[in-house]
This record gives sequence, C-alpha cells and structure tokens, in this order.
Amino acid sequence: MAANNSGIPLDLGWLSNVHVNHPAVLRRAEQIQTRRNLSKEWQAAWLLKAVTCIDLTTLSGDDTPSNVHRLCYKAKHPIREDLLKSLNMHDKGITTGAVCVYPSRVADAVQGLKTIQCNIPVASVATGFPAGQTPLTVRLQEITMAIEDGAREIDIVINRTLALEGKWEELYKEIQQCRKACENVHMKTILGTGELGSLANVYKASLVAMMAGSDFIKTSTGKEGVNATFPVALVMVRAIRDYHTKTGYKVGFKPAGGIRTAKDALSWLTLMKEELGDSWLTPQLFRLGASTLLTDIERQIYHHVTGRYAAAHELPMA
Repeated sequence: MAANNSGIPLDLGWLSNVHVNHPAVLRRAEQIQTRRNLSKEWQAAWLLKAVTCIDLTTLSGDDTPSNVHRLCYKAKHPIREDLLKSLNMHDKGITTGAVCVYPSRVADAVQGLKTIQCNIPVASVATGFPAGQTPLTVRLQEITMAIEDGAREIDIVINRTLALEGKWEELYKEIQQCRKACENVHMKTILGTGELGSLANVYKASLVAMMAGSDFIKTSTGKEGVNATFPVALVMVRAIRDYHTKTGYKVGFKPAGGIRTAKDALSWLTLMKEELGDSWLTPQLFRLGASTLLTDIERQIYHHVTGRYAAAHELPMA
C-alpha cells in the first residue's frame, strides 16, 4: 500500500484554535455504541468486512518463529473454509489486513507468509514501542532495520512527553524524520491517547501527525492503562475529516488495544461509516489492531451458519 499523505507545513495557528466540546463528544460516542445491532446475513457480511481490516497482532515477550508462522497461516485463513463455503464467500480471497509483529520477528513473518504464498503486508511496530522514550537515532534505526527485513508497514509511536509539554514543533520534526526513514513504506503513527491527558491534546497530536506525513493515525499501543475508547476515536476521526477537507489527503484510522468482541468490531465499523463514509471502510484506510478479536468473529460466523456456538477446539487460533 503506497503512502498517500505527503503532509503539509506545520500550522500552529490551527492548533491554537482547537477547542473540544467534551460533553458533546461523550454524547455522540455513546450514540454510536448503542446503535441497533445488525442481524443474520447483514451481521455476517459486516463481520467479514471487519476481518479484512484486522492487523492480526502478536507483541509478546515470548514470541517465537513458530508462533509467528502460525499467526501468518491464520492471517491467510482467518475463517474456516467450510464456513466461508456456506456463505458462498470461499472464493473471495478473504484475509486479514496485515500481520503485525515486533521488528525482531519481521523476517519470521515475511518467511511465514512467503511459505504459504500469501501477499498480505507485514507491519512492524517501531521507534521505541511502546513508550517512545529511546533516543531518536535509535528509533530511526529500528525503522530502517524493520524495512530491510521486509516490513511493508511501520507503526511508529510518538514521544508523548512532547505532546504533554506542548512542544508541537519538536513532535512534528520527529515524525517527519520517521516519515523520511519509512521512505515509501506505509507509516501509521501511534498517539498513545491514554497518556495524552485531554481530548484537546488528542486532536492536536492527530493534526501534527497528519501534517508531518502519517498515512494512518492509531489510538494506542495496547500497552497503556487506557487504550482505544470511542470518545478519543471520535476526536481523532473528526481530525481526519478536517484534515481531508483542508488538504484533500485521506488519512487512515486504526483503533488498537482492548478490542476483543465481534460487537466491538461492528461498533468501530459504524463509527467509520457514520463519521467518514463508506470510502474509509477499506483496509487501505481502516484497520483494527487486535490479537484475540478474530476468535470471537469466527465464533459468531460459526453460530450464524450452524445455529450453535463452537467449542474452543473447533476454532483453533494461531
């Protein structure tokens, strides 16, 4: 997926005029989460759409080549073949959006996907994930190493200290340097919203990341105390919408952390459809960062097809 946001010069005037109506954000976020549930074929179709937008992730200290290879196989075959045949979707090439791993496991993921002849991208977290507190030179080297090993997407993490101290110019320059290190590789910028202190900071950090050339903005590392929430997401997608209105560039959105159920996935898809429109409901502009979400989606698909819920051994997860 080629980069599609060239960035713009830092506009501090735009940042200085930011005001977030907190009660209104909370009301709208609650509204989206309480939408009437989809049912039957409509729900199954939306869940399959969600599958194609998942960055299937393993970011554990005990990751090994073998469990990364299993993850790659699951990414190519996210839903059991017999279930897809029952839905007449077995020949549609349904895979997850990407496989996401640590830089040290990128080569394993690339090899695993090559072995099973799957061309989905490998995404690597980088730049001192999850804290973003290592020296900038080290963070940039991490990007370069991941790309050399075959990563086609890089999920960078910002230094939250700069955002908390209002050092927007420094943050802009750091993200620009990351953009340069990424070259033509797709760059997603993780804001770590649970550690930004306010919704106004979330909006400002979103703008700065996009101005500096981010192709996606992402809520969280999944390692913070508070990860993807709908109020934060609403502020971020409104920033995306405003940036698109002003520049013409479409920037993607990726919530991550704590997204575990099929119902969660449907709510996130609803948010994108209602706030940004159908054109954002593609893997090119929307991803769900998750490690366990796929299991529940497959379980719901199984129930739709058979009328009962599967036992754990019937839906093996990588």
